[in-house]
Amino acid sequence: MPKNLLQEIVEAPAIALEKSVEAMEQLGDRLVEQDGLKRAGSYWKILGPGLTTGAADDDPSGIATYSQTGSQYGFQLLWMAIFTFPMMAVVQEMCARIGLVTGRGLAANIRSHFPPWVIGLSSVLLLTANTFNIGADLGAMAKGMQLLIPQANFALLILLFAVVSLLLQIFTTYERYAKYLKWLALVLFSYVISALLAHPDWHAILKATFVPSITFSKDQLLLICAILGTTISPYLFFWQTSQEVEAKYLEGKTTVAQRRCLDPKDIHDMRIDVWSGMLLSNVAMFFIIACCASVLFTHGGFTITTAADAAAALRPFAGNDAFLLFAIGIIGTGLLAIPVLA
Repeated sequence: MPKNLLQEIVEAPAIALEKSVEAMEQLGDRLVEQDGLKRAGSYWKILGPGLTTGAADDDPSGIATYSQTGSQYGFQLLWMAIFTFPMMAVVQEMCARIGLVTGRGLAANIRSHFPPWVIGLSSVLLLTANTFNIGADLGAMAKGMQLLIPQANFALLILLFAVVSLLLQIFTTYERYAKYLKWLALVLFSYVISALLAHPDWHAILKATFVPSITFSKDQLLLICAILGTTISPYLFFWQTSQEVEAKYLEGKTTVAQRRCLDPKDIHDMRIDVWSGMLLSNVAMFFIIACCASVLFTHGGFTITTAADAAAALRPFAGNDAFLLFAIGIIGTGLLAIPVLA
């Protein structure tokens, strides 16, 4: 096969993605020209690493955990979304500040301030955890696609998603890929709509949200630990710090000394970005639990082990629209989370 033809084939996903992002940006620019949306346009431009990090936190594995929470305990643990929000935001802001102030990623800072074995152990643990998480997310994405196309082969779908993700990371520049991830974060709103289509009991939701309740059973305590583990994840610490550094590279600050020169506006914008991203993450968590509680817990008898199980179980009770949005969300969040994990 000619070399130039091979290059065109492997670059095709990146080119298609770039055209899609450009079309969305052109549409956004036209909307922002209207006076009522200028402020929203300015806010959108501030968002970046924090938004991507927050959205990537709700990967298919996390969605499965939230779905289990709603299906097993109803609205009881909805208060966890409010509880984890400030914790996530503070931790991720700390990571972002490390990147901005030092001009280096988290791994580089650990290597500079601790003995060599610390960064070695951290790297091995992170690599192991991320590898298993990527495998779980690829499997969940394949299951999600099978919900939409039942005749599709599971193994081939895993291979397809893995290859597409790999090609995008290899042949797409960081600047382009960051734009793609930023727009893809909006897929989390599919879970908000899914919950609304389930017609939840808002009185029960408000009560469970602001009046914490725990049964102190072994299973529930383990599930609470799982929620904390999937919302405050080590891979997000490394990603957040590195993305702040990459954003400075795009501004032409290629040396550590240049990146350390901060404008107070940088800290202000970073805080807005990070807290917005963590808010989006917890809003999605809240509505996933509410959706599954409204449908699966109410009707009972459902064993949820994956996000795809939750989507399939929703269909008979919440309708095709909620089912489709839930399934699309699984695929979209997987495409968002895998490059962050990788």
